[in-house]
Amino acid sequence: MYDIGLFTAALSRFARLLVAPYEVDVVLAELAESVSAVLDLAGAGVSVATDGRLRFVTAVTAVTAVTGAAGALERCQEEFQAGPCRDAYDTGQVVSVPDLVYHASRWPRFVSTARGSGIVAVAGIPMTLGDDRVGALDLYAAKRREWSATDLTAAGVFADMATGYLVNSSTLRQQHQLAEQLEHALGARVVIEQAKGILANRHNIHPDRAFDLMRAHARSHRVTVRAVATAIVELRLHL
Repeated sequence: MYDIGLFTAALSRFARLLVAPYEVDVVLAELAESVSAVLDLAGAGVSVATDGRLRFVTAVTAVTAVTGAAGALERCQEEFQAGPCRDAYDTGQVVSVPDLVYHASRWPRFVSTARGSGIVAVAGIPMTLGDDRVGALDLYAAKRREWSATDLTAAGVFADMATGYLVNSSTLRQQHQLAEQLEHALGARVVIEQAKGILANRHNIHPDRAFDLMRAHARSHRVTVRAVATAIVELRLHL
């Protein structure tokens, strides 16, 4: 059973954010954090479709799981275009796997990466806009998990919120805007990942903590997280 209190608080927060200025990549990262907390997961990730291929925008790993586990699995699916996220996107249906040990022949590279990352159970939730498929939300658990209908329904709400943020009004007329937002989010992800690595190595901290430092700096200086990340990578900004 998911945490109803956390779920309600997350819905309230993201509803308020939708009508205010926001950075798509940052909001999706916070959404992944929220779904991980609500469902008590080892991590979560969001991938979006561009030119028929899924590319991951953000991935969050809980501190109790193997560092970078969610990111490793999202990158694996992006590289090989195979896994529960890809299947959910292709079919438009939820793909839930209680134990990956029985799916090695279905997704050999994904299952191998999951084993190395300490991930046992996964679920892929399609992100749709009308009849169009936008991407997928991935859920990761560090132990065998029978994904309940209530848990998957809650995850579906988060997937719908992610789609809403991407299209910012959920209308088909904004497909051009969606493509621009996706490209911006993907570009921001690259420089933010680089900056997180620099800060993590510089201060010997977890990459998630490095992202928190960038986000706090951005808020206090009224600039975007991407701008802070660019300054760290290109101008050697010290936080």
